[in-house]
Amino acid sequence: MEDSGRPSSHLDDPPNSRLFLVTSKFITEDVIRENFSGFGDIQDIWVVRDKQTKESKGVCFVKFAKSSQACAAMEDMHGKCVLEGTKPIKVFIAQSRSSGSHRDVEDEDLTRIFVMIPKTFTEDDLRETFKEYGGIDYCIIIKNKTTGESKGLGYVRFYKPSQAAIAIENCDKTFRAILAEPRTKNSSSDNDYFSNNRSDHTSNDPGMSGYPIDNNSYASGDMWSSDIITRCLMVSSRASVSQEQMFGLFDLIPGLEYCEMQRDQFGFSKGQAMIRYNNLGSAVYAKEKLNGFEYPPGNRLIVTYVDDGEDRTSPVGKMAMQLVAAQMMSMVWNGPSGSQLMKTSTGYAQPVMPQKPRIQIDVALPPTKKLAPADSLVKERLFVIFNPSPLPVDVLEEVFCRFGSLIEVYLVPGRNVGYIKYADRKHANEAMGLLHGKVLNGVKMKVMLADPPKEESHKRQRTY
Repeated sequence: MEDSGRPSSHLDDPPNSRLFLVTSKFITEDVIRENFSGFGDIQDIWVVRDKQTKESKGVCFVKFAKSSQACAAMEDMHGKCVLEGTKPIKVFIAQSRSSGSHRDVEDEDLTRIFVMIPKTFTEDDLRETFKEYGGIDYCIIIKNKTTGESKGLGYVRFYKPSQAAIAIENCDKTFRAILAEPRTKNSSSDNDYFSNNRSDHTSNDPGMSGYPIDNNSYASGDMWSSDIITRCLMVSSRASVSQEQMFGLFDLIPGLEYCEMQRDQFGFSKGQAMIRYNNLGSAVYAKEKLNGFEYPPGNRLIVTYVDDGEDRTSPVGKMAMQLVAAQMMSMVWNGPSGSQLMKTSTGYAQPVMPQKPRIQIDVALPPTKKLAPADSLVKERLFVIFNPSPLPVDVLEEVFCRFGSLIEVYLVPGRNVGYIKYADRKHANEAMGLLHGKVLNGVKMKVMLADPPKEESHKRQRTY
């Protein structure tokens, strides 16, 4: 969104010191300066305007002298009203076009720093050194995988972006503290030492990471085999999937006994999960149904059998395994619906596929209501951010229609965002109040007010 008439050099020096604001078109530079100057030295404010009309587009940039000042402003001002009669503003850490989308107050990559430390440092020493800058979630010392000795490198995860920024700005320079961001966000040459030293430890996602899968932990000749069928499965994913989401997916098939993300000695995800069922039939069904399944959309799961150590050398054992596999495969491909698993002659209990509700959310929803006519006047729009990926339109309609006067659900192609259009402002506010921050069918939603419709904008402009 850079304007060709605006100087672009040193906009992000230091990094993450520039804010991107989504505001009302009627909020001026003076109003912004009045509300944000208390957080630190403002070097520049740029209200983006239409080149022809010179009218504000309702967005602007605020450049601070320090990253900590920008982060503190974002944490405090996001969602606040700065002018009576206007909607709450949205505040993000601005990023250049090449860096991707702007970063919000919940971006965990802004809270974790990478430091160079004495090899004698323990995690307690690391915590004691950096606790003066803010609340610490955890500390990690990176160690040699073979010897267990410290490499002289570590991570500190704070609770807030501003705390991490203050630590980087004020700690002893010998620590060479910087933000510990994924490699995909740090591809420039000045970050080479970061990429090389941290290639194996760049994700603190509690689920499965979005980085290349580490397959070295399992010998292909021992653990992985296409010749065996077992109760244990290994699931690999290149997209970020939490343990709760993975458990919910495989728990659709009865008999799930165990589900655990695989992590390295530093606690970082390997992009794999170990699944174990209490019967062979369920494992076969899960393997055939979910191998190649796209979850989230666009990310194909890889499901393989893992040797669980059980003895299958006896003729009876081999026959039992072959019988179960044959029956399960027959049901997978020929069954009318696949809604229940067969009971086998080997004595496995018959697991019946549960019918889970179509809508899974931890709040009580109102009953469904009819959609408003498609040609209804849009009185309010909601802007929704989905993590990790958008939900189907029909699912969103079923949820957002329950508040009344829903006109349309629109998902922006290729983006994890969408718009919800209502014919009544009250119904939109009720939906936002109940659904913001909630997890729907394993997808977290941020529900916010979008810019007003054009008709409404013109009315307000005439009022002012």
